[in-house]
Amino acid sequence: MHAVRRRAARAVAFLVVVATLALGGALPASAAGASTAAAVTPATGTTWFGPDLDWGADAPDGYAGRLGATPSMYGVEIDYPLDRSARKEFLRATRAAAAQGAVLVVSLEPDQSLGSLTAADARAANDLFETVHDQYDTQVLVRFAPQMNGTWVRWGQQPTRFVAAFRALASAVHGGSSDALMVWSPSYGAGYPFGESAGRLRDLSATDVAKLDTNDDGQLTAADDPYEPYWPGASSVDWVGLSMYYFGKGKATEAAGRDVPLTRNDVPESGEVAARFDETWGYEQQQSGNFYDRFAAADDRPMLLDTGALYDHSLRGDAELSVKQGWWRQVLAAVQDRPLIRGVTFLETNRREPEAGNRVADWRDTAVPGIAGSFRTDLERAGEVVFGPVTDRVTPQAGAAATDQQYDTGGDQMAWIVWCSVGLALVFLLSGLFGRLLPSWRYPDDGKPGRDLRLDLFRGFIILAVVITHIEIGGPYSYITLHATGAITGAEMFVFLSGMVLGMTYPFAIKKFGEWAAAIGAWKRARKQYLVTLGVILVVFALSFVPFLNTDAITTFTDRGTGTGGVGAEGRVYDLYPNAMQLLAYPPPWYAIRQFLLLEMGPWPFNIMGLFVVLSLFIPAFMWVIKRGFWWALLVVSWALYVYQAVNPDFRPINSQFESVFPLLTWQVVFTHGLVLGYYRRQIIRALTGRLGKVLIGVGIGGYALFLVYVWAGNHFGFVPTPFPASMYDDLYNTAYQRVDLQWGRLVDIAFFAIVSYAILTVFWKPIAATIGWLWIPIGQASLYVFVWQVFFALAIASIPGVDWNNGWIGFATHTVLILLVWYMIRKRFMFSVIPR
Repeated sequence: MHAVRRRAARAVAFLVVVATLALGGALPASAAGASTAAAVTPATGTTWFGPDLDWGADAPDGYAGRLGATPSMYGVEIDYPLDRSARKEFLRATRAAAAQGAVLVVSLEPDQSLGSLTAADARAANDLFETVHDQYDTQVLVRFAPQMNGTWVRWGQQPTRFVAAFRALASAVHGGSSDALMVWSPSYGAGYPFGESAGRLRDLSATDVAKLDTNDDGQLTAADDPYEPYWPGASSVDWVGLSMYYFGKGKATEAAGRDVPLTRNDVPESGEVAARFDETWGYEQQQSGNFYDRFAAADDRPMLLDTGALYDHSLRGDAELSVKQGWWRQVLAAVQDRPLIRGVTFLETNRREPEAGNRVADWRDTAVPGIAGSFRTDLERAGEVVFGPVTDRVTPQAGAAATDQQYDTGGDQMAWIVWCSVGLALVFLLSGLFGRLLPSWRYPDDGKPGRDLRLDLFRGFIILAVVITHIEIGGPYSYITLHATGAITGAEMFVFLSGMVLGMTYPFAIKKFGEWAAAIGAWKRARKQYLVTLGVILVVFALSFVPFLNTDAITTFTDRGTGTGGVGAEGRVYDLYPNAMQLLAYPPPWYAIRQFLLLEMGPWPFNIMGLFVVLSLFIPAFMWVIKRGFWWALLVVSWALYVYQAVNPDFRPINSQFESVFPLLTWQVVFTHGLVLGYYRRQIIRALTGRLGKVLIGVGIGGYALFLVYVWAGNHFGFVPTPFPASMYDDLYNTAYQRVDLQWGRLVDIAFFAIVSYAILTVFWKPIAATIGWLWIPIGQASLYVFVWQVFFALAIASIPGVDWNNGWIGFATHTVLILLVWYMIRKRFMFSVIPR
């Protein structure tokens, strides 16, 4: 008989657990596809500008910070064909440019012979362009094999193969949906063929000989056209471009070649840039026409200029500002006179140059604050120059906010909340009856201080729900935590319960060690949490260099269309590790260090950890106030901060990643209430379990459920739910239940779910604990430890190829193995000394 009762008890407990889980998950709303826009071009009479960056030592955030303004375009050089490394570099540049709403000029530089490039290479590049266009709506200008008329590039002076490769890429790009634009960009022609040409014709095909020898004298000389042999044809070219640099070598005819040494830094000659555009500077023979008129104006085709002025700090001469300003002012004046110049990139790097005797030459316009300020002032005075953003900004902050996919984009989310609340209310009311009929099942609360295993078990359920949600695979576990919207989600309960447990346990530390020692212990714990957080961020970043690991699954986030960006943002991919690569620079730039230390980067399943770090710093102060009976003052201040954040939704005291989805001033209200409730738990329980308390709680629980049913019925049966407006039900989800802002409905649900769950665990404790306590209690007691490890579980699952993760059986087996694994790790206290619990 006893065995039968035990089996019946476990069966009832199992049903209660299943019912509670089914009523307590969270559902991402469905979303429609996003539309893409046509190619972006500068408005008439305007010109984009930006740097051609050294992406190994620099990044857009660094450049914009030095300039004090946001450019409208960035240049990047990428090896072609695109291997894994090149793809990662391209995606990194695209995400960084998208974060500032800038156009990206991609110079595809062949790293193998032009003849070996295939149509498949072109299609692969276009596929990547289409991907980033779908994800970011970024405008890409594709500058294939620039300066192809020069001898200093491996693809130089091979007109037949160049034209064929350019046309193949252009055909793939124009046939796709990326809206990318092809840029044909030779180098300024003075000094052509740029060195000794003797013997060169003997190495070329008959077709190349005919193309390069444009004056038919049998030689490749300065008399030949430096541009025409490389022209791919009007149908393949969307923009034309020209590389035009100032090397500071004195006389025009000398500066055009490479054989003259650079001996001093000189200010550019007046009118030099204009003379170059007229094709009169640096040529030994008069040219039949200039590049701008022949290739831009003739067909009304936009032009991109790549330029810059070299400065050698080891040489004497004019000041750096005089040299560089003398150049860029001429460039800006030339742009004003030539309206088809629609984009200018200024070389922004510090590198060794053959033109400077292989010494380090400085091309940067923003390295020195005074020079950067003068550059910005001259750009602002040039009225046609456009600053950014010129496309939609896709920022890391928007990415962090997008990880909270809550907005209603279709379906009836409120119906789930209504009926789950009704179900929980009924279970709560029935628990009173069961408590009288089966008193032996109750939690053995002896009133003594110590851990409350009900809270530990509840935390175990909550942290497992969070882990399962973050490991995005199918199966019954995911259905419970994702596909049935209930009264609550894991994040807010995780914060609330953490505060409550700390409110219960911190007084024991004070009693045992003293108030100051307890405070020191709390701050040490906060320090450990912070260092572990930094460690996780760094470890994930390091793992991104392992070829077979798909770290993009947690270092980027793909919008489902149900976040703050709405359905139009569906498919957009956000980079959550901005400027992480700059941490490898020597020395790393301050902006990258700052973003790292302030937790502005990190894997998205881990972003709430920053909130815990900050809140942990205030625990001693909060508990000092509570201990002296001023809990009411703490809650008044807490609510004041909550209201201030609600009135000023864009305010962020710190710019950490978590602030976009767990705003500090909003979410602290849940934590502080947990602290107060934990500290006064005994008194509150006594008040709520008294006769008046039971009546008030019953009325509150039942009244809330009846309110939801009432407005639901008004919507479904066509009557106005007086005194509420007729539209209340339709608006309720988006105006009362959004998680980021912890709107009033969400706050009510926290209290609702906490009370109901606590009552259920109290009444049904023994069968529940016998059924699932062995698993959930230790996991709940080490919830922070589990939260750290779930990042790497998510990474491991995402890195296993060829598995149908939508298969329910595979998902069930995988989740089960992971849950048992983390339980076993806790039993063995694996890395307990390193990872906080």
